[in-house]
Amino acid sequence: MKQIVLKDKREASVQRFHPWVFSGGVARKPNSLQDGEWVEVCSSRKEVLGKGHYQDGSICVRLLSFGDQAINQDFWNEKILAAFRYRERLGLIGNPKTNCYRLIHAEGDGLPGLIIDVYGDAAIVQCHSIGMHLDQAAIIAALKNVYGDRLRTIYDKSSETLPKQYAEHLENSFLLGDSNTGIALEYGHQFEIDWVRGQKTGFFLDQRENRRLLAEYAAGKQVLNAYAYSGGFSIYALQAGATFVDSVDSSAKANELTEQNMLLNGFNESQQKTHTSDVVRYLQEHPGGYEVMIVDPPAFAKNLEKRHNAVQGYKRLNALAMQKIASGGILFTFSCSQVVNRQLFYDTIVAAAIEAGRQVRVMHHLHQPPDHPVSLFHPEGEYLKGLVVYVE
Repeated sequence: MKQIVLKDKREASVQRFHPWVFSGGVARKPNSLQDGEWVEVCSSRKEVLGKGHYQDGSICVRLLSFGDQAINQDFWNEKILAAFRYRERLGLIGNPKTNCYRLIHAEGDGLPGLIIDVYGDAAIVQCHSIGMHLDQAAIIAALKNVYGDRLRTIYDKSSETLPKQYAEHLENSFLLGDSNTGIALEYGHQFEIDWVRGQKTGFFLDQRENRRLLAEYAAGKQVLNAYAYSGGFSIYALQAGATFVDSVDSSAKANELTEQNMLLNGFNESQQKTHTSDVVRYLQEHPGGYEVMIVDPPAFAKNLEKRHNAVQGYKRLNALAMQKIASGGILFTFSCSQVVNRQLFYDTIVAAAIEAGRQVRVMHHLHQPPDHPVSLFHPEGEYLKGLVVYVE
């Protein structure tokens, strides 16, 4: 295994178990290094600090182990098993009412660059680093070792999450079985998941607990679900007794998924309606009066250069939502932009409330669920933040 040597006094973050090695901290590396190779990261005194995948860029090594651990099939088996046992402790394994969860959440599970979501007997794998994709055979073997015949489908959906130059000749493919859809259960609610054509791995599993919270406030209320995708919040609201739900998304394909899920859960057109529209335009043209609103947009910024524009976008969107919501209404608002931290998002919602001219109380601070864990040593892993606010 080739070695990367850090500059003097640049080993402290690795010794604190932070999994990223930045190129600016590197003193020496072999000229022959290829993206995806395993490397040893060493201190300036040649002490082995950890091992990980090399990839040319600002983050040049993503560490998967600390110290001088052997990297073999046992390593992968132990990593996947540890993640499985953690989800077992969360009550997500063998749960008769919930059969979908995230099994591997990158740095949160000590495997930076890897996402694995489970829907019943299907596992959807997304590699975000070249090294993880090159190690995919060992990862799949470890999955099979842990799950046995409980998995009937494994689908690799990595082509859109890997660097373009590497992925240009890759195609997503089945590594086990050939089923491209399935029914996911989440607290008894049913959702048809299309992991081949759907966004991400087919569903937004990170909103599970927040959807459950919404149900506590939806009974007897008029509800707007903005950026609805496949209607997760809408289904929960109706099941909880909402009088009517409008689901808005700019994607006609997403609205088709919402309609399918409505039928799957026994709801009809007298209880809900989907709207294919830009959310801001819909809010501007709608008279308002919703008693509960969910505003869950896609990431407005994926890097620091776009953070300012993202913040302005969140402010305008939330100010408009606050202007349109009924007096005494409850707004669930979210950001999944990792570069917009929790405090900045909070400050942005404050600015939106000032612009809207409404008095607002904070009811809940929201975040990603425990099957999307944040390593104590990698706070950057917290990406989803939200607020539930009461608008007078």
